[in-house]
Amino acid sequence: MPKKEAKNKVKSGRAGSGSAGKAAGPTNKSATGGQAYGAKEIQVLEGLEPVRKRPGMYIGSTGPTGLHHLIWEVMDNSFDEAMAGHGNEITLRLLPDNMISVEDHGRGIPVDQHPQFKVSALELVMTKLHAGGKFGGGGYKVSGGLHGVGVSVVNALSSYLKAEVKRDGKIWEQEYAFGKPKNKVKSVGPAKGTGTTITFQADASIFETLEFDFKTILDHLRQQAYLTKGIRLTVIDERVKKNATSYTFYFEGGVASYVRHINRGREPKHDNVFYVSKDDKETDMSVEVAMQYTEEYHESVFCFANNITNPEGGSHLSGFRAALTRELNNYARTKGILKEKDANLSGDDVREGLTAVVSVKLKDPQFEGQTKAKLGNPEARTAVESVFGESFKIFLEEHPRDAEGIIGKCLLAAQARAAARAARETVLRKGVLEGLTLPGKLADCSTKDAAKSELFIVEGDSAGGSAKQGRDRKTQAILPLRGKILNVERARLDKMLANTELKSLVIAMGTNIGEMFNIDDLRYGKVVIMTDADVDGSHIRTLLLTLFYRHFPDLVTKGHIFIAQPPLYRVAIGKNFRYAYTEEEKETIIEEMTEAAGANKKSASKASRPEEAAADEGSSPVGEEKSEGEEAMEVGGVKINLQRYKGLGEMNPEQLWETTMNPATRVMKQVTVEDAAKADQVFDVLMGSEVAPRKKFIQTHAKSVQNLDI
Repeated sequence: MPKKEAKNKVKSGRAGSGSAGKAAGPTNKSATGGQAYGAKEIQVLEGLEPVRKRPGMYIGSTGPTGLHHLIWEVMDNSFDEAMAGHGNEITLRLLPDNMISVEDHGRGIPVDQHPQFKVSALELVMTKLHAGGKFGGGGYKVSGGLHGVGVSVVNALSSYLKAEVKRDGKIWEQEYAFGKPKNKVKSVGPAKGTGTTITFQADASIFETLEFDFKTILDHLRQQAYLTKGIRLTVIDERVKKNATSYTFYFEGGVASYVRHINRGREPKHDNVFYVSKDDKETDMSVEVAMQYTEEYHESVFCFANNITNPEGGSHLSGFRAALTRELNNYARTKGILKEKDANLSGDDVREGLTAVVSVKLKDPQFEGQTKAKLGNPEARTAVESVFGESFKIFLEEHPRDAEGIIGKCLLAAQARAAARAARETVLRKGVLEGLTLPGKLADCSTKDAAKSELFIVEGDSAGGSAKQGRDRKTQAILPLRGKILNVERARLDKMLANTELKSLVIAMGTNIGEMFNIDDLRYGKVVIMTDADVDGSHIRTLLLTLFYRHFPDLVTKGHIFIAQPPLYRVAIGKNFRYAYTEEEKETIIEEMTEAAGANKKSASKASRPEEAAADEGSSPVGEEKSEGEEAMEVGGVKINLQRYKGLGEMNPEQLWETTMNPATRVMKQVTVEDAAKADQVFDVLMGSEVAPRKKFIQTHAKSVQNLDI
């Protein structure tokens, strides 16, 4: 999803670098006149202070993503208990005042005194980083928590937290404020059964918002329910007590059910979903894989380790891909589908149209970073390759009709890839001959430093002309596109590269495409989509986002794709004017400007004599024709000129630079993908060949559309 480009600059310093080498005598000041730097300047953050000081290091951000990450950290502990075989029910409640409660029926966090630290184990877990039962191997066979920072981080970033533990026939309780205990762990009564309930309220001084999104929570927990078959998950929204909403997720089919869920609305190439769930004895690892081919052209593979999503894959994905390619080639050779003269199917050939979920559960997961984006355990490759390869070989033999559909899909992909390779070579030759300048299209920037350069993809020649004149020629390149590009959701690579506009874009970016894609050759650090603020502009933006998501996913995941935000309105009173980027902002600006002009009346009405408003200083002279979208208004006796921009071409170069392209003043959204499965499904619905899901989507969301131009 898009997020606004960050404008705040963070100052940073270095400890003990050469800059402090020319200290002047005993004052210990740097040559530049800086403050003294000695032992007393070295800070040691104890307890949970590091988390409060740098929350982004532990939860990714302090925006909505980080806020919801608090829930995932608490839920992970409950899932770990369930995966260890203790309790099969977890309940999440959204309470009034933005409070969250997570209850499980596991063993309960230990409450007895820790022999080393002489405090209750519950208090230790809640107040110390890297304290937990997931290090020694005795507490859990597998777990999603690796660093032991989960629930203590939630405690540190909460203004209030209460831990309730049912254990040893009693209910134990402790409350905290900003990560610090308010009292000792105490027994508050008898208890039946065991379990842990964590109730918390996020700290308003740290997070940008405290509003939890119910749909985001449902989507995440539905995914977790698929990955933990046999676990009953209940989500209850009690924020409005009179209208509580409750959902329960329970899937016996595991990841096979997840694959069917992802493929709904897609046309399958074979009826039976392949599924295997088996323990690998050599590595002591549990492997669960489900897959099915569809008529789509792209690959949808989702990887998990101990229920933690790994968007960048890792060793388990490598093992799955190796076994898939090997077994399909072996089957095709054995059955005579591939002759001796034929080349083997490539990895790209066998992955086209594939939907798969690869889930492993292992004892000591090695992730890259706290975000756990990639699994590093080498034994995971061995386990998945062995378990999946053996079972998939049997599946192909026992389901010949399914195997026929799968091999047929792969052979078609191989033929299309050969045609695409020829088309791509043509693009490369064309690029070399033209020196990547594309006369009449790409207006390149002078800098060769990709980190500093920006490519603006602009809709139409008119907007392209304004952008070329208004840009910073040193760092900003302009590529105008004529009309709407090809919908790549319904086209293979060879057809794409026959499209002039797409060919120009591929050459301009310099990364190549398909199997020859190389992100290191990207010529621009920012690729900016800049389209008109109307329906056609939105459609072109969606087509471009589809292109980047399907064929340049690394550009999206590594933060290179941006969406420019041109203003919707120019509000002018006399010589004073301001730009509004939304309808709400327009109303606020009108109110503020009229108040500044001495107006008392707030209700807006059309000027009874538009020529009078037009005669006002700074507006169109009487008798002159106003530009399209310009409107004269009178608010509280103050005459206002309101210009509605429907196209970038309506702005002169100075206005376009000032509002949309100047790094100091512009508003820009960075495109990110926080939920790959959800994004995949949305692109399928909006841009795929099936009409029925798109019709349903439009009917569902029609009332929420604003500024619809008809």
